[in-house]
Amino acid sequence: MADITIAAEARTEFGKGAARRIRRADKVPAVLYGHGTDPVHVTLPGHALMLALKNSNALLTIDLGSESHLVIPKQVQRDPLKGFLEHVDLLIVKRGEKVTVDVPIIVTGEAASDALVVTENTTISLEAEATAIPNEIEVSVDGLEAGAQILAQDLALPSGSALAVEGDLLIINVTGAPTADAEAAADSDEAAAAGEAASADAEAASE
Repeated sequence: MADITIAAEARTEFGKGAARRIRRADKVPAVLYGHGTDPVHVTLPGHALMLALKNSNALLTIDLGSESHLVIPKQVQRDPLKGFLEHVDLLIVKRGEKVTVDVPIIVTGEAASDALVVTENTTISLEAEATAIPNEIEVSVDGLEAGAQILAQDLALPSGSALAVEGDLLIINVTGAPTADAEAAADSDEAAAAGEAASADAEAASE
């Protein structure tokens, strides 16, 4: 994973008003913490940070002029409507150190034509070196038949990474694709349930 350097400014103003002023200037308030050090409050350039965080486990070097910190994102707060960055918590790490992170699972390939692939977990928790966190873990379902399962222990992990979950955690479950008859039966059951509910409501209203 590439090490991205971002120039930061020390932050001395706090509170909602200060945070709004920072965001209006297209910057993001952030805090760096970890390794027993006091939290370091900084302001980061919004556009550069947004690009860096396209990878949820990006390895960043935060440059504060006379000192720098190697960090990974720990918590990212975004505006729920507009999506812009509101605040970022960054965990200070050291080269060679092991960290626990959630890595996206990417499903590739095509299962058998009569099979339905259900992704039970879209991420996998791994322990990896801070400077070698995988961007994603690929899982191939090519040719799998209904009834097949892929567990955490079946994943092909890159060198230096290890599972941080139980090996029997279900990742992919391959089931039989619903047939037209099964869908019609399900629709019939739903219609019957709706009819019973309507009848119950009518009876209650007449009482």
